[in-house]
Amino acid sequence: MSLISIKNLTFAYEGSYDNIFENVSFQIDTDWKLGFTGRNGRGKTTFLNLLMGKYEYSGKISANVRFEYFPFFVENREADTLEVIGGIVPDYVDWELMRELSLLEVSEDVLHRPFRTLSNGEQTKVLLAALFLRENSFLLIDEPTNHLDMEARKIVSDYLRTKRGFILVSHDRAFLDNCIDHILSINKTNIEIQKGNFSSWWENKKRQDIFELAENEKIKKDIRRLAAAAERTSRWSDKVEQTKNGTKNSGVKPDKGHIGRMAAKMMKRSKAIEARQQSAIEQKSKLLKNIETADKLKISPLRHHAGRLAELEGVSVFYGDKTACSDVSFAINQGDRIALCGRNGSGKSSILKLICGEELAYSGTFRKASQLKISYVPQDTSWLKGNLTDYARENGLDESLFKAILRKLDFSRLQFEKDMSEFSNGQKKKVLIARSLCEQAHLYVWDEPLNFIDVISRMQIEELLLEYSPTILFVEHDSEFCKNVGTVTVQL
Repeated sequence: MSLISIKNLTFAYEGSYDNIFENVSFQIDTDWKLGFTGRNGRGKTTFLNLLMGKYEYSGKISANVRFEYFPFFVENREADTLEVIGGIVPDYVDWELMRELSLLEVSEDVLHRPFRTLSNGEQTKVLLAALFLRENSFLLIDEPTNHLDMEARKIVSDYLRTKRGFILVSHDRAFLDNCIDHILSINKTNIEIQKGNFSSWWENKKRQDIFELAENEKIKKDIRRLAAAAERTSRWSDKVEQTKNGTKNSGVKPDKGHIGRMAAKMMKRSKAIEARQQSAIEQKSKLLKNIETADKLKISPLRHHAGRLAELEGVSVFYGDKTACSDVSFAINQGDRIALCGRNGSGKSSILKLICGEELAYSGTFRKASQLKISYVPQDTSWLKGNLTDYARENGLDESLFKAILRKLDFSRLQFEKDMSEFSNGQKKKVLIARSLCEQAHLYVWDEPLNFIDVISRMQIEELLLEYSPTILFVEHDSEFCKNVGTVTVQL
């Protein structure tokens, strides 16, 4: 066991006026299985890159371990997988590699295939196996679940549970709960560490938020009460002071000494009230700094005259000689929230594209209601570039509504000025979701909408779908989201 120590870490990107980290200090035990969470754009990947020594910073990072970043960059993807592994771990031992691959349920035959021919899930598993063979390394695992189906996520999560010595960035609640023992969270104003899994951290956070909100309300009332008392005392003091130089009352001159003493006493009391008021204001300023605002999202789905919006009977989709999926049958009825599930490569995205009107070769029967309006969120975000104003105009969106939704999804106003190519993957995905929420449609078709999106935003989207009940067909590998949102499950 050793410690990774971060002291007074301060960092900002070149040309930026805002620090991403400012005087941050904490310690990490290298034996921990550390989950790393925080809203998109808070600096999770930046922090991992700082540990890797990629940027200059002020402060100190000290560690007796070597950091390894996942996913590892594979330069020659045409090389056999065994050669790729040899490039990562030149001195690996055969039986140890076989052990790791067995734990990850990876067939030995992948070793003799070109790396590029492996599925995304197989590539993830192979690279994890290789990296955990490195001795005296602390792994920085950055969102390994994005290309894994539910079954693969469970396998990888079970695998990581047997390991130690890593930071895991993930927004999948069930995945985190299964394999971590500490949480590192980037909040609005600080970084904190707690023992436990994601669920225990979230419950603690909710309790802390409730306490701070109640305390904040109490202090607000105290401030108002003290302000009123100070004003009353001040008025009384002024009034008494005026009587010092007043006329005789019933032939008796006012006792200026007594009045002066009373005025001084009230002035002293007034100062004490002011001090208490200032102390309350200072107390209040320390509250609510890390409460995540998650305003409710809205959607305006259209009502279609038909109860059934689409139907597939024995549908198979083809790409040339290759069959993407076969014999798919299900119906989309108005009000359904359908989770389309299946392993990677089972043809889920192909079915979505067919329903959205893409010209694909298929057999079987596919019917779609007339004049059906569909809003589609694709998987890929790499093509997004330019500014948000132009994007809204090009897509016929209400710009103010579009940006209001992004604000609710934790976009800062500074973000609105940036080119979308500079956005994080999570922020790009939020752009596509915000666009979809602006569109009035009979049917919403979302292909892995939660890839890279932070946990709090996931919960916002869940609440939206449960409250407004739009008709939606979605592919998503977040088991909690599917369980909470889906009313129908279609297995491919």
